[in-house]
Amino acid sequence: MACALVESGRHSLIVCTTSLSADVQRRLGGEVRRVSDVEEVLADPAVEAVIVAGHEGVRPAQLRRALQSERHVLCVHPPDQTPEIAYEAAMIRNDTGCVLLPLLPEATHPAIRRIAEFVRRKDGSNSPLGTFRLLTLERSAEGEVLDGVWIAGHKPSFPGWDILRTIGGEIQEVSAFAELEEFREGEPVLVAGRFEQGGLFNVHLLPRERQPSWRLTVIGSFGRAELLFPQGWNGPAILDSRDTNGEAHEEYWQQWDPWTALLEAFEQALQLRGTSVSPVGQIRPQPSWLDTIRALELDDAARRSIEKRRTSVLEFQEASEEVGFKGTMTLVGCSLLWIMLLMLILAAVLPRDLLMTRFLGWPIIGWMFIAPIVLFLALQLLQYIVPRQREK
Repeated sequence: MACALVESGRHSLIVCTTSLSADVQRRLGGEVRRVSDVEEVLADPAVEAVIVAGHEGVRPAQLRRALQSERHVLCVHPPDQTPEIAYEAAMIRNDTGCVLLPLLPEATHPAIRRIAEFVRRKDGSNSPLGTFRLLTLERSAEGEVLDGVWIAGHKPSFPGWDILRTIGGEIQEVSAFAELEEFREGEPVLVAGRFEQGGLFNVHLLPRERQPSWRLTVIGSFGRAELLFPQGWNGPAILDSRDTNGEAHEEYWQQWDPWTALLEAFEQALQLRGTSVSPVGQIRPQPSWLDTIRALELDDAARRSIEKRRTSVLEFQEASEEVGFKGTMTLVGCSLLWIMLLMLILAAVLPRDLLMTRFLGWPIIGWMFIAPIVLFLALQLLQYIVPRQREK
């Protein structure tokens, strides 16, 4: 990604925290200052944007610090194993107004966008396939398909959620299947589910195959389309489709550079920063930080489905301070119930004289129950005292 930024002629890389190969140095066209810590990068006033690409253990902290320093951020996916850091990053981004872009290039492929045009309307109007019914995605690789499955104690992430959401919209239900109730290297995984706006999907993840493949099939009420990447998802693409009249069509795309597409998305986000305008003709902005949030939420749902052997139903909420406040108050309310139960137990074992001792006109036993309730109600008033942030 750094090379794509520099080769555009509109950006330059001035500092990094990792060693660069001779080929990368040549592509960058100059000497890049190397430092040992991300704080040294953020201390440089000439740095306007940061690429967060540290290993899994330090990536969440790097992302948080880069956003807090009010820099534009491009972050490798996934930022963490759970969605919490993604929620926090979204709230910090809302406060600073800087660009936050995940490095999720697959859904920006023109062939994926073409498929999305076929199924963008639920009723099938203006679609050569009719009403969208089923999406099937098969991915096989010589190595592992799940990201991080080879790391002991690591929660692996599933690829392709951004592709599914680009084509079918939000996902409502997820069912994932593996041979055991835990992930193991070299084992296939099957993921199935239902889109919120209608339509089903199933994904086959096949690691350690002799012949890697990438195939996506969309079936409508009157036609079907099959997208094949014979050399991998960023290689040449062939789209075969059959419309409602039974006529066959074939489209072809040459080798594709995903980093150029992400560069365009980044510069577009810079231009649209602070506005609510969406580019004309786009199905939805791609990629966006919401793609990362949803991918992490769907990862959690798929992992739960495998461990519990049941379907996971998703309820999506906006990552905002209001949602965070409601979650915190729910936790405080549950804690309050446990505190009052503890107070009841203490009231049964403490001396009666101590419990009836008055403080500010009330016996101690009364304060034991009234004080936590008053504190909880006072916290509830904060949402009315603190002014809401103006909608952008």
